[in-house]
Amino acid sequence: MLRRLPKSALQRVWFCKICYKRYSSAFTTAFPGKKDTSGPLPKSYNPQFVESVWYSWWEKSGFFRPEYNKNVKHRDGKEPFVVCLPPPNVTGSLHLGHTLMVAIQDSLIRWHRMNGRETLWIPGSDHAGIATQIVVEKKLQKERQIDRHTLGREQFVREVHKWKEECGNEIDQQLKRLGASLDWSRPNFTMSEEFSRAVQEAFISLHDDGTIYRGNRLINWSCALRSTISDIEVDKQPITGATDFRVPGYEDPIQFGVLHYFSYPLDSGTEIPVATTRIETMLGDTAIAVHPDDVRYSHLIGRKVQHPFIDRMLPIIASETVDKDFGTGAVKVTPAHDFNDYDLGERYSLDSVTILGEDGTIDCPVPRFNGLRRFDARLEVIDALKEKGLYGGQKEHAMVVPVCSRSSDIVEPLLKEQWFARCDNLATQAIAAVESGELSICPKMHCKTWQHWLLNIRDWCISRQLWWGHRIPAYRVSFRNGHPKNQKADSENMWVSGRCYQEALEKAAAQLNVNEEHLELTQDDDVLDTWFSSALFPFAVHGWPSQTDDLDRFYPSTLLETGHDIIFFWVARMVMMGQKLTGRLPFKEVYFHSMVRDAHGRKMSKSLGNVIDPVDVIQGASLEDLHARLEGNLLDPAEKERSRRGQAADYPRGIPECGTDALRFTLCTYKAQGEDVNLDVNTVQTYRFFCNKIWNAALFTLNALPDNFEPSPMSETLADCSIMDRWILSRLSDTTSKINSGFQGYDFPIITSAIHKFWVQNLCDVYLESIKLSLRADDHRAVVSRNVLHTCVDAGLRLIGPFMPYLSEEIFQRLPRKPEREDPSICVAPYPTTGEFPMFDGSLEERVALSLDIVNRIRSIQKEFGIPKLSAGHIVCNNDDLRGVLSQLCPTMVTLSRCRKLQMTNQEPDRCLATTVASNCALFVEMEDIDVPRVLERLQAKLAKTSTGLKKIEAQRSMDGYEEKVPQNIQEKHDQQMEVLQADSARLGAAVAMLKTAR
Repeated sequence: MLRRLPKSALQRVWFCKICYKRYSSAFTTAFPGKKDTSGPLPKSYNPQFVESVWYSWWEKSGFFRPEYNKNVKHRDGKEPFVVCLPPPNVTGSLHLGHTLMVAIQDSLIRWHRMNGRETLWIPGSDHAGIATQIVVEKKLQKERQIDRHTLGREQFVREVHKWKEECGNEIDQQLKRLGASLDWSRPNFTMSEEFSRAVQEAFISLHDDGTIYRGNRLINWSCALRSTISDIEVDKQPITGATDFRVPGYEDPIQFGVLHYFSYPLDSGTEIPVATTRIETMLGDTAIAVHPDDVRYSHLIGRKVQHPFIDRMLPIIASETVDKDFGTGAVKVTPAHDFNDYDLGERYSLDSVTILGEDGTIDCPVPRFNGLRRFDARLEVIDALKEKGLYGGQKEHAMVVPVCSRSSDIVEPLLKEQWFARCDNLATQAIAAVESGELSICPKMHCKTWQHWLLNIRDWCISRQLWWGHRIPAYRVSFRNGHPKNQKADSENMWVSGRCYQEALEKAAAQLNVNEEHLELTQDDDVLDTWFSSALFPFAVHGWPSQTDDLDRFYPSTLLETGHDIIFFWVARMVMMGQKLTGRLPFKEVYFHSMVRDAHGRKMSKSLGNVIDPVDVIQGASLEDLHARLEGNLLDPAEKERSRRGQAADYPRGIPECGTDALRFTLCTYKAQGEDVNLDVNTVQTYRFFCNKIWNAALFTLNALPDNFEPSPMSETLADCSIMDRWILSRLSDTTSKINSGFQGYDFPIITSAIHKFWVQNLCDVYLESIKLSLRADDHRAVVSRNVLHTCVDAGLRLIGPFMPYLSEEIFQRLPRKPEREDPSICVAPYPTTGEFPMFDGSLEERVALSLDIVNRIRSIQKEFGIPKLSAGHIVCNNDDLRGVLSQLCPTMVTLSRCRKLQMTNQEPDRCLATTVASNCALFVEMEDIDVPRVLERLQAKLAKTSTGLKKIEAQRSMDGYEEKVPQNIQEKHDQQMEVLQADSARLGAAVAMLKTAR
């Protein structure tokens, strides 16, 4: 970790603050031995203490490597469980959306590892072509006031590699802080030498068989970046009317959301009106389209109009794609600058006229417009149309504005010669894989989306005009002076691909049947789309194209787990590339998790200041810390100010320290299939308290076990178990069944709910309280209870292990082991199964549940009536079997309810409050402790207040347009308030009725 301090202030902040403060746990790698747990467990739960040292020991011990479980006894011949971590961009850091992905994947990996499977979770990072180039360019400009062109391509690429070495490992440190059990002995970077070889091989193979071709087609173009960009880098921002946008290179904002009307003159002296939101592109119009059934224009189909500024005649064509209700019903067709128009142009063989240069200036034969910036030309075209009397005015119009997510530029469709991959045949195979069940997609609702997109797929533009990335291994072929060109070279623009210049030269010479000395090759300057290399990730990480042991053993992966927002850009392309290049699907199953939004339901955005670093939740951060972190980001001053305001609104007191385990567990409690997750940091703090509950239970357990305690097999103690012993073991069995079933179905809310219920409601609130007195005795009853308690805590820790690796390890290492168990870590301890815990007893659970209902009713009466401790309670039961069980449980019910006395009786007692527990069971509570008039008055006042609150919310929800106008997060808040108030009303109403009846 030691190195010479960087010179710049920005780097110093990064080194000191990021490396030391934020990732202090990473420094424990200098002391990679096992943590000393010989001392007593501290009295209070402290996440920093619990999470220290363990990760470095896990990593050094090899628990995360598949080889560890290769020969374990409980493997049972299972296939390896393999997952590739979707490679995050090397430029960034993880936010809570990534953390959800890590929490889900790590819990699955740990569960399968504990079930004895050979597991491999493969780490990696993506070189992020555009994002990384922008970051480094901004850094150079800020620190040295130079751009990449001043440096030159080779030197700039060296600068990027240097930046990556200095700053690009932040994500790895975050992953380790999150407890991610990745196999770090198999690192991957999409620009590494090994990965680059796979990318090169893939391109050459696909180019040789015709899948990749060079063509002149419409692409997304960013004038600010001077590069093609992918669809995922285009933010389609809907607007309802006139809206100003800041565009790079323009001092004043540019207005969008306006529909302009103008007319094209016909040769008969009449005109045909059209409407457009991009009037400057009329310079590239080559046709007018109308609907064939539109009676206003049907007589004009086949005629031509004269372009008002250019010597060009435009045919009027009929197309059913035209919306008769849009604008005037007649639309201008600009094939070179609109995707829909391009398709129309292909269908009708229209000319494609490009009028926009790569820098965003107009390129046309009209001097008045030529050389103008595109949005300056917009105003000039309007003026020119007005002069000719052809401009018909404007009105506001809803539209979608395509904005480049990397540069904030307005994206332009541009006709450009680029490299493309044919996708039709590949898409057909990908559809068939899902339809046949060979590839499983979860949730199933995404299958329809999968099919729809692949059925309508376009060829994929894989060229990018960047310097950072995989340079395309294709060479343009030309003849040296003095050699007569043959027919093939004359007839087409010839390109060949090769692993090096010499290989490409030999290939070109063979194809043209000429000597090599007559040819000259020039390599394409462009690089490949980052998604191209990412599409190879599942097999390139195993050494493909070489036939390595890892490729044979771990490919295809078992599961791909990722967000549904990249189903097309990455998932579908991996499937297509895997099938094409390896002949196999890259994975057997795809699981899409939800998107994480902030507590208000807003998308995470740096400009909103709501992007939360998981480390800030883990270790806590003051508002000042959050503000200071913004200084390290390359945001413009306006964005920084918006971010500060957003942080101050959401976290006025900063973010409390919650710990890794609480964060991971919280994220898995949300319904992760299909619905977006609105994460409130306060919820994480709630589960931090849950961690504290587990800690206290562990303290109680360790203090209850004598120093020489050696756990006995359950088979030896089960016969002597009390009702409550058998009940908690039954709850453990049922919980284990639910959790394992949940893991198999990826139902994480079911799993986390079962874990929470077992630890809090079953173990801590009931069982521990019920055995406290018996544990103090020095008899066989206490020995049995200690063994049951040990069994439950040991199994409970293993159940939470996949979600809370640090807390479970800290306690597990201090818990006495059974003689037959030699697990060095909870990471590799066997996961509980119903085979290990077959003690489920549904009948017993129903009877204990009835006794707990009685306890809750007594507690409720004590709370509502303001009685610290009831004098006496009576249970009347007319079922002999049930009466016998409840009689045995009376001491337990007294302990749990804190009632002074509770007894079974055959007759209903006088002067008692009565409440029915079941059809054959009732509870009677003596009234001597209750001041009925006073309590009744207080409860009626509470009930009235609750009713008022209910009416207020009901009135809000019944307003006109409530569902459409009120934000979703406010509606959810109202639903939650309604639920609470309804429960309060029912409870208070029952208490009032009980008192009135007693009077």
